[in-house]
Amino acid sequence: MLKGEKIVLRPLLDSDLEFLYKIENNKQNWKFGGENKQFSKQELANYISNSKIDINIAKQYRFVIDLKEIPIGFIDLFNYTTASTGVGIIVDKEYRNKGFAKEALNLLIDYAFFALNINQLYAIVTKENIVSSKLFTSCGFVLESEKSYSQYFFKLAQK
Repeated sequence: MLKGEKIVLRPLLDSDLEFLYKIENNKQNWKFGGENKQFSKQELANYISNSKIDINIAKQYRFVIDLKEIPIGFIDLFNYTTASTGVGIIVDKEYRNKGFAKEALNLLIDYAFFALNINQLYAIVTKENIVSSKLFTSCGFVLESEKSYSQYFFKLAQK
């Protein structure tokens, strides 16, 4: 568990199934992420069960962003290696633009660099997702390149 001033990053729990189902199956979120498909509750329950596998084996880890014991979003590490690891974040619509994503990202950066000894983090952001582009740059990520006609590639190296 990683504690910030307002939020906590914690592991997925079985009790997160309904919130995970709501976020993953919200089609408005699909334009910003890599998965564009409906997930069944059984698929997501299996995902939660498998989330307990060590990051060194699973090569990914999802934290729940908690505000006073209420799940408000998720922040992920994926394609994990100590050389370079991806970061993804989603905050439920009613909790956006309140600083929670920035706090979560800063907590994750510290954890990735100092606990996991990752050398570089990267994020792939759709060009239309201006809010996420601003979030990553405000936390020190640098626009490295345009991955495609519709995506930016940001990176942050450990200093």
